[in-house]
Amino acid sequence: MSRLTRADLDALPSYVPGRNPSDLARELGLPEAIKLASNEVPYGPLPGVTEAIATAAAQVHRYPDMGVVALRDLIAERYGVSPDRVATGCGSVALTEHLVKAAMLPRDGIVYAWRSFEAYPIISAGAAATSVRVPNTAEHGHDLDAMAAAITDNTRVVLVCNPNNPTGTVVRRAALERFVDLVPADVLVVIDEAYREFVTDAEVPDALALFGDRPNVVVLRTLSKAWGLAGLRVGWLAAAPEVADAVRKVVTPFSTNAVAQAAAIAALGAPDEMRRRVDLVTSERERVHKAVLALVPDVPETQSNFVWLPLRDGAAPFAAACEQRGVIVRAFAGDGVRVTIGTPEENDAFLAAAEATLKP
Repeated sequence: MSRLTRADLDALPSYVPGRNPSDLARELGLPEAIKLASNEVPYGPLPGVTEAIATAAAQVHRYPDMGVVALRDLIAERYGVSPDRVATGCGSVALTEHLVKAAMLPRDGIVYAWRSFEAYPIISAGAAATSVRVPNTAEHGHDLDAMAAAITDNTRVVLVCNPNNPTGTVVRRAALERFVDLVPADVLVVIDEAYREFVTDAEVPDALALFGDRPNVVVLRTLSKAWGLAGLRVGWLAAAPEVADAVRKVVTPFSTNAVAQAAAIAALGAPDEMRRRVDLVTSERERVHKAVLALVPDVPETQSNFVWLPLRDGAAPFAAACEQRGVIVRAFAGDGVRVTIGTPEENDAFLAAAEATLKP
């Protein structure tokens, strides 16, 4: 029988979602389990979001605004860009996929750090791109010199995840400016700032402010993390008008659904509460980082809402041990474990599991 799908996709690992805590609790006979695997903020929807969802739900028999005009206008006003530079989609990951589709033909080159966001190789393979993974530095961050050296005449897109998922490491201002200056003008530099709101290091730049006038720079943001809309999947990008227009042409029609649009507008109307919750997360991040650093000396500093434990071959056994104690973390086999910052009580449960597993 002839093959009906591409053979090259057989070697591609599937995206791994966080495990369902209800399933684990049932397996272990616990009243509940704790999920610290998906980088969600644990404090519920922002004020006004559930009301906006309920109102929008009454109109779900109608198609949403395909132009996402109200939300794009709000984002443009909030972030000081013109609406023609904004495109929205089903999370920043979907927009990355659309960018690749808009910028690349099969076998064109895409360069990114590794390990970085696990969707990057999936997106690259889906576009039949030539995927170039540049190993991280010994400090678990982007090796920008090596990434610049990896760019060829075939390269169309370079991805910079800042802060980096899953390691939490960052590229600071001087290094990022130098790198962007090195990238040819006909190559898109896509700066993925999904975790921008959690950055407290003043030397980590806001790429939208720093590179807003660069026609080959695209900045990605999401409302899934700090803005609490992980279950609705809304992301946006800012780019040169012609780039944003090309992305809007290839976006799946109506992919930013009506309920998501309404919820995003409501969430963006609560910036003070968003910031209060982010401050709770970053305060806990310092405590958790200090505690795990005493157990795993190579834990890097983080500017995200998670910490990275570079346990290498011990990653999977550690994650399994945590699960046996009712705590779900995210293992990247052979590399490390990413642990989301939760509530103080959730973090205490994780640290107890970590001490029981890792303490000599």
